[in-house]
Amino acid sequence: MQAPLFDPGKSPYLVSFDGDFRLSKAETSAKDKPPKAENVEALAAAVARIDKIQRKLYADDRFAILLVFQAMDASGKDGTIRAVLSGVNPAGCEVYNFKAPSHEELDHDFMWRAIRCLPERGRIGVWNRSHYEEVTTVRVNPKFLGAQHLPREIPHEKLWDERLDSIREHEKYWARNGVVVLKFFLNVSRDEQKERLLERIDDPEVNWKFDASDLAARKQWKEYMEAYEIAMNETSRAHAPWYCIPADSKSFMRRAVAEIIADTLETLDLRWPVLAPDKYAEMLALREELVKD
Repeated sequence: MQAPLFDPGKSPYLVSFDGDFRLSKAETSAKDKPPKAENVEALAAAVARIDKIQRKLYADDRFAILLVFQAMDASGKDGTIRAVLSGVNPAGCEVYNFKAPSHEELDHDFMWRAIRCLPERGRIGVWNRSHYEEVTTVRVNPKFLGAQHLPREIPHEKLWDERLDSIREHEKYWARNGVVVLKFFLNVSRDEQKERLLERIDDPEVNWKFDASDLAARKQWKEYMEAYEIAMNETSRAHAPWYCIPADSKSFMRRAVAEIIADTLETLDLRWPVLAPDKYAEMLALREELVKD
C-alpha cells in the first residue's frame, strides 16, 4: 500500500471517508462562535506557519499543494483565498479562477482544463472553483452538456457516476505524484447569502460583484446542496479530503481554512536540500575568497 503523503488530521470539519456525510447537518456557524479579534489573531498565526512551510516546500521541490475552493455565490471564496495566502511569497503561488469554459476547453474532456492548471512541484496552487463544477453546476443545469460535444449518449445518472469516478482516479494519481490535494466547501447558510447579496446591491462599492446568475442559482439551492453532498461523499478520501467549513462568519471561516492548511502541511516530509560534498567544498572556498575581498 502506498504510504500517505500527509495526515488529513482530525478536524471537526473533515468530511468522513465512509460516504455518510449529510450537508443538511453540517454547521454554517461555529458552535463556540469565537470573537472576531480572536479569529484575526489566530489567522495571522496560521498564515505565518504557512509562510514558513512554503519556503521549505519551495526549496525541497518534491511536493506540490493544491487547494480547491467550492461554494455557493457570496460565500467568501475570494476573501478567504486572499487572507490565507496574504503572507506567502507570491512567486510560490498560482491562483486560477474556473469560469465558464471556453470553446477550446469545451473541445476537450472535462478534466483537461483542470490538469493544465496543476501546480508545479514546490508551489501552492489555488483553484477558485474547479473540476467539481462539472458534477455540481452542470449536474444541476444539464443543459450545459449540449455544448460539450460528448461522444456518446448515456443516462445522466451514469454520466455523473463516471465523472465522479474519473475525478477520484485523477486525484489518486496526483497524490501518487506528490500533489497534496485539500478541498474546501465554504458552507454559507441561505439566510447569510441573502444578506451578502443584498449588500452587493445596496453598497455602490460592491455593485460590481453582483451577478443576476447568483439569484438563479439561489433558486436551485436544494439541487445544489444535493449535488455537493454527493460529490463530497464520493470523493473525500485520505489522499484528497474535503473539509466543510462554516462560512457565516468570514473571520472564523478564514481562520479555520488557514489552520487546516498549516496543520496538514506540517505533517509533510519536507527537507532542506543538502549540497553534494564537492559543491559544499566549493562553496566554502568561495566563502574564504569573499571574506578576503
